[in-house]
Amino acid sequence: MPDKMNLSDEEWRARLSPEAYSILRRAGTERAFTGKYEKNKAAGLYRCAGCGLPLFASETKYDSGSGWPSFTAPMEGDAVEELRDASHGMVRTEVRCARCEGHLGHVFPDGPGPDGLRYCINSASLDFQPKE
Repeated sequence: MPDKMNLSDEEWRARLSPEAYSILRRAGTERAFTGKYEKNKAAGLYRCAGCGLPLFASETKYDSGSGWPSFTAPMEGDAVEELRDASHGMVRTEVRCARCEGHLGHVFPDGPGPDGLRYCINSASLDFQPKE
């Protein structure tokens, strides 16, 4: 498991764009079909926009039709943490970065991968690094 990264709220606000701050630090979400990586098909690596931890490989990204970038699995089992989320009148599984504990999105049991999971992730919580 990666070492934890703890910054003050002021440090996070200075480090992140307002949209990334809202999502990563306040568990917000971007509107469906508006994120910069929703249609991205380039090969590369998706990192946490808060701390740079590698989270998802482009090989696991697919078009779920949900309006958010979707992946079948994280890079490594310990790159993300999953927590019970009972907000908004429903029970879901929240996905957070294992290093900075930033909110990334949610994981659902309706994906096409070997484990049947769909990691539904906000574009603003990610930075994409194209493959060289």
